[in-house]
Amino acid sequence: MSNVTLTIGGRNYTVACASGEEAHVASLGQIIDDKIQSMGAAGTNETRQLLFAALLLADEVHEAKTAPRMPASAPAFDDSQAERLEAIAAKLEACASGLEG
Repeated sequence: MSNVTLTIGGRNYTVACASGEEAHVASLGQIIDDKIQSMGAAGTNETRQLLFAALLLADEVHEAKTAPRMPASAPAFDDSQAERLEAIAAKLEACASGLEG
């Protein structure tokens, strides 16, 4: 077993992982931190930041699993998908604002 220290939302978290998986776990932590930074969730507590980052990432995974398979020559990401993700992000931000009072 190894330990990896992840910096997410400005805080450090030490997590255990299997030997040889350190770089993979670190890259996953970076994805989560990037998502938090892109949300611009300044002023919200870390639990809420992690919750909304997890929801956004889970939605991306869900969309990837349920999206029809495109041929290799088709673009991987089109404008309608970008608009949908932006709409989802706006809804989550509105929910967060409502919860924060």
